Amino acid sequence: MRPTPSFSFIATMGSLFLAVACGGADVAPPHVQLPPVAVVAPVPVMPARPPSPYPRTRTVDAADTLFGTVVSDPYRWLEDATSPEVQAWMKAEDDLTRAHLANLPGRDAIVRRMQELLYVDSRSAPVRRGGRLFFTTRTAKQEKETIVVEREGVEHIVIDANAWPEDQHVALHEWFASWSGRQIAYLVSENNADEATLHVVDVDSGKVSDVDVLPGAEFGQVSWTPASDGFYYRRSPTDPKLTTSDRSAQAEICFHKLGGDPKHDKVVREKTGDPQLILDGFLSKNGHWLFADVGHGSLSDDFYIRDMRPGAASQWQPLVVGKDAFFKIATYGDRIFVATNDGAPRWHLFEVDPGKLDRNAWKEIVPEQKDSTLLGFSVVGGRLSLQYMKDVVTHLEMHTLDGKLTNEVSLPAIGSASVLGGDEDSDEAYYTFTSYTYPTEVYRTSVKTGKASLWYRRPAPVDSSRYVVDQRFYPSKDGTRIPMFVVRAKEWSKTAGPAPLLLTGYGGFDVTYDPEFDAAVFPWLERGGIYAVANLRGGGEYGETWHTSGMLHNKQRVFDDFISAAEDLITAGYTSKDRLVVWGASNGGLLMGAVATQRPDLFRVVLCGVPLLDMIRYPKFGLAQFWVSEYGVPEKEDDFRALLAYSPYHHVVTGTAYPSLLMMSSDSDDRVDPMHARKFTAEMQARTGGGPVLLRIERNAGHGGNDARRSWVESIADRYAFALAEIAKPGSALE
Repeated sequence: MRPTPSFSFIATMGSLFLAVACGGADVAPPHVQLPPVAVVAPVPVMPARPPSPYPRTRTVDAADTLFGTVVSDPYRWLEDATSPEVQAWMKAEDDLTRAHLANLPGRDAIVRRMQELLYVDSRSAPVRRGGRLFFTTRTAKQEKETIVVEREGVEHIVIDANAWPEDQHVALHEWFASWSGRQIAYLVSENNADEATLHVVDVDSGKVSDVDVLPGAEFGQVSWTPASDGFYYRRSPTDPKLTTSDRSAQAEICFHKLGGDPKHDKVVREKTGDPQLILDGFLSKNGHWLFADVGHGSLSDDFYIRDMRPGAASQWQPLVVGKDAFFKIATYGDRIFVATNDGAPRWHLFEVDPGKLDRNAWKEIVPEQKDSTLLGFSVVGGRLSLQYMKDVVTHLEMHTLDGKLTNEVSLPAIGSASVLGGDEDSDEAYYTFTSYTYPTEVYRTSVKTGKASLWYRRPAPVDSSRYVVDQRFYPSKDGTRIPMFVVRAKEWSKTAGPAPLLLTGYGGFDVTYDPEFDAAVFPWLERGGIYAVANLRGGGEYGETWHTSGMLHNKQRVFDDFISAAEDLITAGYTSKDRLVVWGASNGGLLMGAVATQRPDLFRVVLCGVPLLDMIRYPKFGLAQFWVSEYGVPEKEDDFRALLAYSPYHHVVTGTAYPSLLMMSSDSDDRVDPMHARKFTAEMQARTGGGPVLLRIERNAGHGGNDARRSWVESIADRYAFALAEIAKPGSALE
């Protein structure tokens, strides 16, 4: 779940609960006291289980009463990860899980294949600063990334995260080269968490400054001055007594002068004081215009502008405030370009005169397209690069600064391409292309001529020509047409019978699931499996209307879309219920919990990563205050009833034959609190009459996992081995 953004309930809480509960249960979970409802057919249950193989997990008498509904919380004690009892419980659960996973048939072979696929050379698309080319690399033998500079055709390593002591468990995050190309500001975090410290390295000498060390610099961007003598950045307090949301609410935009004491950095934009808002800022390349962005979660953002030219009043002026829309900004000299979905759900592009900031004075230069969504844009080489998506396939267009179309960038196949990256005045630009069976490529292009050449192609030790991609469009429960990609072997035939199928999705925060190459998928395909991606509502594939139709009180539509995807795949003959595996993480982890509790009969295995699952207490943890615009506020009655209607933790019914569940959690996740995974695991272990319920905890890892390749090899191998073992046998409790 990303920290920045980017659906109508007509049923009562009671009747809606019946609609979404497991198989239409006539008994609510004991820890939710609901109003009386009609009796419907009971859920089939499995035979009595043998003694529990799981660690002993006590329950407590804890509850919240909201709007006359008592919501008990028997595993609330598992929220406190600092408790020795919780630490012991986590260790016992993880030990049990890893012992089980280590002995699964075929796991070692999957690990070996994953090593072949992931331990390959890789590099990012480059950026040019001061005549130098910067990019990240990772050789086939390295666990972590390095930052590299190319000077006069020779590559030099500037920062090598592989050289950092392993026992410090620190990770390299974002980095920002100065305009002169002589410095790089980069973020380092412990355990790959979001909270990070900003450092500065001199590119020529390789010396890391012991003065320019700025803690509390997670998220946001570093924006260098034209003289490269300092930068603007987002700073949060590091007081451990503050929650993650509270620290975000206290974030400020500051200016740091190189060589100066960070304690004396000038605050240029004050904190919002509101954990439901997130502040960021950036400076135009010429240093004339400073922007402040105040994000309102999944609802909108406000922009302010400050004239930094000598002699200017240098006061913040509103650029756009109070609109229920999102805005993206780029500059070219003193020209300001703004893309927005204000008045256009699929986005359109404006030029704004800095002397006439009123919204009515903006000049539309690229109108909204009826059949494509504008995902992003950049100013490069004196032109506009526009990235569009049509039916989940991207295409690139180049326009003049006045908005006139000049050409479309030729792409090698149907897939996903990034917006062009480069300097606003340089003819040289770079972009990436990828698809499910097309390894990622980086192209160098001339903005003026449009001629492109391959700069880098990531090696992939697979024969991707053996596989094809089907794009399907299926009806959801309410008849809405939903797109889905299916990756399969060419020789696969329905006559061979249902195949093991791995289905994934996300459905939230305006996130698009573009077609992209993932080498880690191929061990599944090579074992006769099929891979499918459903582009659910809540994402941004069809613009803001698609996003809002899957958020807030419309969230159930996302789950319906995913359930309908599974049913479509079964009906089409790709797979069967007993061979269907589903995977999702973060907001996609919430999706996994919801569909598992609503349709336990439909899936054989659920793989659930770093999820939200207790939707009544979720705003109290991590960065979740910023997500209330996406999910709702439990203290508001309408939101509470919508949340309770699907909250997975509150819809686990004793004796139900739930799918086999592998929960994937991280011990240092400071974005989505791991308490969700712990409480749901305990609840499922106590109540399920189906397959095993296991909790795997990644150590020294944040929301995005561990940054070392070996951890990803092990994690993905565990997922596949667990899923394949479970679909190969009848459903039963863990031996």
